[in-house]
Amino acid sequence: MAEAGSESRCRVLLLAGVFEVRGSTATTLRLAERLPEQGFDPLVVCSDAERLSSEVRRELSIRQYHGLSKRLIGRLVSRRLTADFADQPPDLIHVQSRHMVSSGARLADEWGVPLIVSVHEVLQSQDQFELPRTVRKVLVVSEAVGESLVDRMGVPAECVVVVPGGVDVPDVQRLVGVLEPDHVPSVGTAGPLEAVKGLPYFLNAAQKVLAAGRDAEFLMAGAGPEENNLRRLAGELGIRDRVTFLPNRPDFSGALAAMDVFCLPSLQQGLGTIMLEAMSLARPVIASAVGGVCSVLRDGETGMVVPPEDSAALAGRMLSLLDDPVAARAIGEAGRRDVLARFGTATMVERTVSVYKEVIRAKEVLNQSRKGGTE
Repeated sequence: MAEAGSESRCRVLLLAGVFEVRGSTATTLRLAERLPEQGFDPLVVCSDAERLSSEVRRELSIRQYHGLSKRLIGRLVSRRLTADFADQPPDLIHVQSRHMVSSGARLADEWGVPLIVSVHEVLQSQDQFELPRTVRKVLVVSEAVGESLVDRMGVPAECVVVVPGGVDVPDVQRLVGVLEPDHVPSVGTAGPLEAVKGLPYFLNAAQKVLAAGRDAEFLMAGAGPEENNLRRLAGELGIRDRVTFLPNRPDFSGALAAMDVFCLPSLQQGLGTIMLEAMSLARPVIASAVGGVCSVLRDGETGMVVPPEDSAALAGRMLSLLDDPVAARAIGEAGRRDVLARFGTATMVERTVSVYKEVIRAKEVLNQSRKGGTE
């Protein structure tokens, strides 16, 4: 097995399911882009990459194996994948979603290579997560995710490593001002339009802000199964003309830059990559105090936190920022500095690579001990 940095570079299979417009996909793509700088050659394999642009698929040489994540035909698809890499299998498999663990375990057994799994969400008691024996480390995006694995799923604490997601922080010259007097202020949210994101509370808070006499626009960027329900709710609340639904895009930076205030009203949240992206643009953030959010935000300093499922508290924080642009800008700038210091892409990649090297070294030591025992 090759060592990172040697002439023969380590090959890492990044195994993903469906690439969707969400933080876990962004993390995988950023990792694939940066691994070559660290002496690792990424092999990106997924069950579906149709939502990615053809340019991204081409640049990262993403290979699709449709049906890989399905229970019945997944084994057959895995055999084809194994055959395709038979001449030069990877040195390590890094599964990017807990839903692909079974596929990753089959491949790890076939090739005799170590397995690493990333988990991005806080798991509940009803969720299923079995740790195959080939898994050496489980990377989690926050302490909250790690605690859910250890306390509810029985994952050994020594297997869990916290590696928060990372985002690219733009140069200060590219930033757009917050709550400038030349436009109607906008408050927004972005990401999958799913029930767990708590978006009805965002719309109810928007209605309260408008009822308080504030002139503001509200943006919802993304797509998902709740879109029609959210459009209907906006109409029922009488704020349809103040809410703009923006289309789903792999890159939300344009939508985030159009927001003066960003909200993340989630009911559950592993970390909140989209929140980090908003902070990187110096947007003041209001987020529910769930999951890994509190490991990111310091309330009143780098962002604001509110209880989940509380539209009145969310509206109150919206009003406090809209009424005090100076304080809003200060919070946005402090959040940007914090993301730059703790949640940059380079930091995420370095921490991930450190785990890769540890696992590979342990594999080499084990192989040497076995060889010595047979001599």
